[in-house]
Amino acid sequence: MITELAVERVEFTCGSCWHRWSVDYDVQRRVDDHGDEWEHFSYDNEPVPSPYTPQGAPACAYCGRRWVGHLVARRPVPLPDEADTYRSAVPSEGTHRPERHTAPMLHAADHPQPRAGTPAAPSSANHG
Repeated sequence: MITELAVERVEFTCGSCWHRWSVDYDVQRRVDDHGDEWEHFSYDNEPVPSPYTPQGAPACAYCGRRWVGHLVARRPVPLPDEADTYRSAVPSEGTHRPERHTAPMLHAADHPQPRAGTPAAPSSANHG
C-alpha cells in the first residue's frame, strides 16, 4: 500500500571539482504485506536507485565522480483517498482532456534546477 507520494529536490556537490547541481525525484513510500516500509525513486518516469546512496548518486557532468545527495526541498502529493483531496469525475467515453495522451513528457532536466536558497539560479552557473 502506498503511504506517501512526494517530489524531492536533491542537491549534489562534487567533492572533486565542487560542481553543484540539483535533481527532482518522484518518491513513493510503500508498506508491504509484512509491514516493512520501502521507498521507490524515479527520475523522468524511470525507476532509479536512491540518490542518497553511492549506487544511486548521478555522475558529475564535469568530472564523472559520484557524490551522495542531500535533501533540500520536498513537495508531498496528496494521496487519492485523503478526505480533503479535490477530485473531478472522468467521463466514461474518454473525451476528458484527450490531449493528456499526446502531451510531451515533462522531463526533470528540461528546466534549470535551482540551488537551495536561490530559486532562479541555473545549474550550469554553479560550476567552479
